[in-house]
Amino acid sequence: MNKLWISGAILLAVYAWGQITAPGVPFDAGLNEFASSPGEVNSSATDSSRILGDAYSQRTSNLQVEGNGVVSRVLTDDNNGSRHQRFILTLMSGQTLLVAHNIDLAPRVASIAPGDRVDFFGEYEWNAQGGVIHWTHKDPQGRHVAGWLRHNGRTYQ
Repeated sequence: MNKLWISGAILLAVYAWGQITAPGVPFDAGLNEFASSPGEVNSSATDSSRILGDAYSQRTSNLQVEGNGVVSRVLTDDNNGSRHQRFILTLMSGQTLLVAHNIDLAPRVASIAPGDRVDFFGEYEWNAQGGVIHWTHKDPQGRHVAGWLRHNGRTYQ
């Protein structure tokens, strides 16, 4: 019950933050996510780092987030099931995130290298290493909010 209350409080805070920083961005309570497209939400790195830090410390998952980080490591693709391009981002707070970008549904992020900045909008899942960002693409069935990655001025969705 306590975990449910904490998750609800985080979602409410994220919703309130989105209404303040991005008036007019619709919130879909049925999905507990923001409906967004690239560039629609104007979040600061500090706010997203704080939200992701809270999600990590409270072991929250299924949280739609936007943020950015610097690539610290490029990993090999995960080819089990749907293929995913994988890399580690380090946030301004020092927290690390694994980005798992489905390359069966979206284009591969071109020429990504350590030191590159990447903006993201996707779903956060908790893990002990800092968390995972996935759903960085459109949902072909339209049931999940579309995520994205932005690198070197190009949006991958």
